[in-house]
Amino acid sequence: RIWVTLASPDLYILRNTVILMYWDGEETPSVQCPIGDFFGVGFALYKHYTALPLGMSSGGFYCYFPMPFAKSARIEVENQGDKRIYSFYFNVTWHRLESLPKGTAYFHSSWRREITRKDENYLILEAEGTGHYVGCNMSMQGRTPFDFWFLEGDEMIYVDGESHPPAIHGTGTEDYFNSAWYFSKGTFSAPFHGLTIKDP
Repeated sequence: RIWVTLASPDLYILRNTVILMYWDGEETPSVQCPIGDFFGVGFALYKHYTALPLGMSSGGFYCYFPMPFAKSARIEVENQGDKRIYSFYFNVTWHRLESLPKGTAYFHSSWRREITRKDENYLILEAEGTGHYVGCNMSMQGRTPFDFWFLEGDEMIYVDGESHPPAIHGTGTEDYFNSAWYFSKGTFSAPFHGLTIKDP
């Protein structure tokens, strides 16, 4: 378990503070993400929600994703803003194992911000080799107030170099997150999915 909480006068501290994680002496972090986005809410906002792997609960942030390593782990938090973090509390719980099973995967998480273009697919993940895709936190903002037309993008998953059509072709962005009708019933949290913010 990783648990943190922080306090700062910076209104954007959850975007300006970045969490980095390094496994087994690697030079490039396997995790590099703004702390708010890493714990499940975008736009530098705090929003109470609870799920099994992640959550923000009454002022604290938690993560239960397994993050195995063979020899060493290093977790850093970097304030990239211009205002001070007055309080930062954390707790990292780990268990020592005799050994890791052969082929144990390392945990990775990344973040990026991009402007999408009409009639162009937005790439969430491109990966090779073995592993498990456990999901994404997608924070989106339309150009026009009260217009959720940008949710009309379908998820497409291409496997092992296949071309069009993809192996998996969904029916809409909100459907990918197990909701419908532009999230018409509002925010919610469930064990493995949810909608943390909706602001028309």
